[in-house]
Amino acid sequence: MYTPNEKRYEKMIYNRCGKSGLKLPAVSLGLWQNFGHSCSFANAEKMVHTAFDCGITHFDLANNYGVPYGSAEENFGHILDRGMRKYRDEMCISTKAGYDMWAGPYGDGNGSRKYLTASLDQSLKRMGLDYVDIFYHHVPDPETPVEETALALDNAVKQGKALYVGISNYNKAQTAEIMSVFRELKTPFIINQPSYSMLNRWIENDGLDGYAVENGFGLAVFSPLYQGFLTDKYLKGVPENSRAYNKEKLKNQLDGNMIEKLNKLNSVAQSRGQTLSQMALSWVLHNKAVVTVLVGASSPEQILQNVECINHLDFSVSEIERIEEILK
Repeated sequence: MYTPNEKRYEKMIYNRCGKSGLKLPAVSLGLWQNFGHSCSFANAEKMVHTAFDCGITHFDLANNYGVPYGSAEENFGHILDRGMRKYRDEMCISTKAGYDMWAGPYGDGNGSRKYLTASLDQSLKRMGLDYVDIFYHHVPDPETPVEETALALDNAVKQGKALYVGISNYNKAQTAEIMSVFRELKTPFIINQPSYSMLNRWIENDGLDGYAVENGFGLAVFSPLYQGFLTDKYLKGVPENSRAYNKEKLKNQLDGNMIEKLNKLNSVAQSRGQTLSQMALSWVLHNKAVVTVLVGASSPEQILQNVECINHLDFSVSEIERIEEILK
């Protein structure tokens, strides 16, 4: 039977999510990869336990996570049943819906009230929960009126199936549009989940990060290591057993200029006493709009290494200048 680390809350940093009363750990665990039925359940369970032992209280899922779809939520429910469910009130559990999920016109990727309502019911059943802490619309749907999507999320809260709502992959303009409806409904909208990293700074160019600060919601960032580029894996090229080796789009990005850039960033990280991945996570958290960074993992050891980023979040002016010079 699992017994959590008694000192799990001593080191983790908890940030307030926008102007809400909810605090999230600086580092959260995303269950997109390595938690479905095609993966080792024992390893998945160990990763969840390791994360919780480190003070990671936020576990982020979606209806389509895992192979087959939904299996990450099912496995997470099993992990809860095997000794963690008693700690439910110490966790912030989120899930999302918006991408293609099941056959037919009501399960394809959309933001309709029917799809979002059915999906949340399915997610709760898979995880054995009465409610999730945050329910996200996973991706904007241009074919569904934004008012309908907002009302569906608001209804989830009114039904007691979610405490807060969020959106994911929405840019500044799309966020402003749905926020106007949330404000009218007084929906507890607190968070947007965009991609963001040293190598993917679209939220800065778009102005989403500044808009978040101004309007009192937080950002939960995914892909902070840019598909593994910002680790030590590619410093000497593209190894045959890597994710990028088998994905042509990623492999094409790892040219000589990118490898050189990664090695220069690694030198800065080493001078800070960090690994490249730790510095990349610290850099993301340096943006005041970012409440939490979502890390994926394939092993408990990766979680232990990445969570160390919280020990060195400060950057000197010269370090920021050097990083900006490298990233140009």
